[in-house]
Amino acid sequence: MKIYNTMSKEKEEFVPIEEGKIRMYVCGPTVYNLIHIGNARPMIVFDTFRRFMEYKGYQVKYVSNYTDVDDKIIKAAVEEGVDCQTITKRYIAEVEKDMADLNIEAASAHPKATEEIGGMVSLIEDLQKKGFAYAVDGTVYYDTTAFKPYGKLSHKNMEDLQSGLRELKVSGEEEKKSPTDFVLWKPKKMGEPYWNSPWSEGRPGWHTECCVMAPKYCGGALDIHAGGEDLIFPHHENEIAQYEAAHGEQFARYWMHNAFINIDNKKMSKSLGNFFTVRDVTSQFDPMVLRFYMLSAHYRSPLNFSKELMQSAKASLDRILSCIWRLEDLLPRLKEQGMSKEEEEALKKVEEYTALFSEKMEDDLNTADAITQIFELVRLANSTVNEESSKDFGSIMKESIAVLVHVLGIRTEKKEEKLDERLEEKVNALIAKRQEAKKNKDFTEADRIRDELLEMGIALKDTRNGVEWQKI
Repeated sequence: MKIYNTMSKEKEEFVPIEEGKIRMYVCGPTVYNLIHIGNARPMIVFDTFRRFMEYKGYQVKYVSNYTDVDDKIIKAAVEEGVDCQTITKRYIAEVEKDMADLNIEAASAHPKATEEIGGMVSLIEDLQKKGFAYAVDGTVYYDTTAFKPYGKLSHKNMEDLQSGLRELKVSGEEEKKSPTDFVLWKPKKMGEPYWNSPWSEGRPGWHTECCVMAPKYCGGALDIHAGGEDLIFPHHENEIAQYEAAHGEQFARYWMHNAFINIDNKKMSKSLGNFFTVRDVTSQFDPMVLRFYMLSAHYRSPLNFSKELMQSAKASLDRILSCIWRLEDLLPRLKEQGMSKEEEEALKKVEEYTALFSEKMEDDLNTADAITQIFELVRLANSTVNEESSKDFGSIMKESIAVLVHVLGIRTEKKEEKLDERLEEKVNALIAKRQEAKKNKDFTEADRIRDELLEMGIALKDTRNGVEWQKI
């Protein structure tokens, strides 16, 4: 297995700390709202990496945290007039629903930041004793000049960083020794949650969470630390600075980062109105389509999202699943007989495509090219398995495709297609609105609503009994 290591900027042969075992940590979401499709990409990508490594026989300890104390959480709590725990409890439950829909395997542990404050205080105390941190009026800063390799992950030059940051006058941080120094502990503000510490009543800085939780729940230094590319600097850089200064050892052997998602070739942002939650997308498409779409490109490549591309992903996935379902339906009717020479020859192709699937996945998790091998198997199955085939051959063909699809985390169970309740409510509301427009002879508005429904994949039919609709 070769992994592109952000630290070295090269593909490296994967060699675990312990033979046959992997300690892997993936930064999880800040739980103050529903997760968006950008949050979902690392969840899907690194869950697939885990599944593949387990398929290869590794025992994977996979840990992903929840950031449940943060400025955004506090802001959301204030706006709703509730405490922070109400917000975080609600959205952890919502994240877990989305992860279940996307078939993300449960992590070995899902630590919460608020339950690990004691460990963070201990780490900060240790850093202060070793000369890597300093306190000023209840705030504790990390002294980046004391950690000589600072910038090694992001490949940033300290002098350039410091000169750039000097131009950014940050209110309340004038007491920092260096512009690159970052907060390890901050005093509470009125109405904020807080914990006791030797410096003040307050809370830890964000960058301190993971370098405490990762080794605790993974069992020491990491084989792999992963997340979105937006975390390279400052988050992961600052984790390295803290962990390695405190422990005197390498934090992680390999750093994996997925690229961003764009919407119709533009950066996703709320201000542009092109911001989509997982719920927005899965109200119109099966969650497996979203998962398949995410894996149809290499994880280090920027991914463009559009409705047209999702429709294309749906058609591609339907082709694979239809093949599996056809084979399942056919199997009970196939005869118990020896395989023909043609079938034995076809099995050599099955072995070839299965080996190529692994080869592509072992090349820095190249899911896009691995999926191509699944399509080769589908093409082979569609052209060779029929009513005259032997049961053994049919079974091997079906199982060979299904196993690789499961490695990608795609569910293959056949289910009756039904609309999400939220979508059904929206459709009924739009139909009622259209009926009202027709009643008022506003046919332009009625046609506009019909077009909107068509874009959602809903076709209308006016009958004597009223309006009927179906998903197309």
